Amino acid sequence: MKYDIALIHGDGIGPEIIDSAVEVLNHIGSVFSHEFDYTGVIAGGSSIDKFGIPLLEEELEKCKKADAVLLGAVGGPKWDTLPGDKRPERALLGIRAGLELFANIRPAILYPPLADACPLKLEAYGGAIDIIVVRELTGGIYFGKRERVGDTAYDTMSYSVSEIERIGRVGFETARKRKKKLTSVDKANVLESSRLWREVMHGIKSEYPDVEYADMLVDNCAMQLIRNPGQFDVIVTENMFGDILSDEVSMLTGSIGMLPSASMGSGSLGMFEPIHGSAPDIAGQGIANPIATILSAAMMLRYSFDLDTEADAVENAVLSVLEKGYRTRDIAGSSDKIVGTREMTRLIIEEIEKQ
Repeated sequence: MKYDIALIHGDGIGPEIIDSAVEVLNHIGSVFSHEFDYTGVIAGGSSIDKFGIPLLEEELEKCKKADAVLLGAVGGPKWDTLPGDKRPERALLGIRAGLELFANIRPAILYPPLADACPLKLEAYGGAIDIIVVRELTGGIYFGKRERVGDTAYDTMSYSVSEIERIGRVGFETARKRKKKLTSVDKANVLESSRLWREVMHGIKSEYPDVEYADMLVDNCAMQLIRNPGQFDVIVTENMFGDILSDEVSMLTGSIGMLPSASMGSGSLGMFEPIHGSAPDIAGQGIANPIATILSAAMMLRYSFDLDTEADAVENAVLSVLEKGYRTRDIAGSSDKIVGTREMTRLIIEEIEKQ
């Protein structure tokens, strides 16, 4: 089977970690008799440097024609002084909107070999973290009307019933495939958009009688994730809350360098990326952690290509390497075997071969 993948290497460590994911994908292709074709897409800071804007329409078209998009990372201090609509991150918003990717799925799993990297006392809540944050991705304050007038600026958060319904159903469907427990996070005690959010979620929960459902205010959720993260299975929330909470959850797993994500629409086309940034301070040094990008490629195999066995092979290989004590610098303890980007990639490929 042949699959077309749009590759956005991006900025900073992006090219290094994308190269690692491509190596793993090519090995999966040879083992399972698949063919992966790649089309390079320029976006983010590299696009600003070359074309003067974060994303050209023709580059977006390449993404639309692909079966899936795999992204490294974009942005960095080099472009921090640019106006908001000219920053590298606008490329991500443009791709999400252009591909109608309204659901961001972020799994946060604390791998047993990394238990010591968790900043919490694991015994306080049973020692397990396995949470998925389902974040609405194309609405809310990031896409609302904004303006600066004199010494005043404003950003508008708005949601429609249909936007809430479609992300709400993704949350319920995700929970139904797991532990059948869904927490909807809002700020309904203050925000009118959150009151609508809660009303719509209550309206569709009757369609999922097998799923245990609860509302939670976002500030309480932030506290509960630290106090007792084991109480959560699937969290569904709006764009900005999801952005913040998923980063909080990521640190419970030991390192933001471990977490993948999938951005999906109504079909199989999705964009897959690690949730960490471009880390320009370590770019080109060969020490970046490629695991989040490799796991993002595994999510691509699962969500866009329906290749569950192949995705399992990648995820199991990552776990095996960690169990053997190999670590990149960001997740290493004093007794671990520290390896670089290339060596970690090679070790993961070797574990795939053993399965």
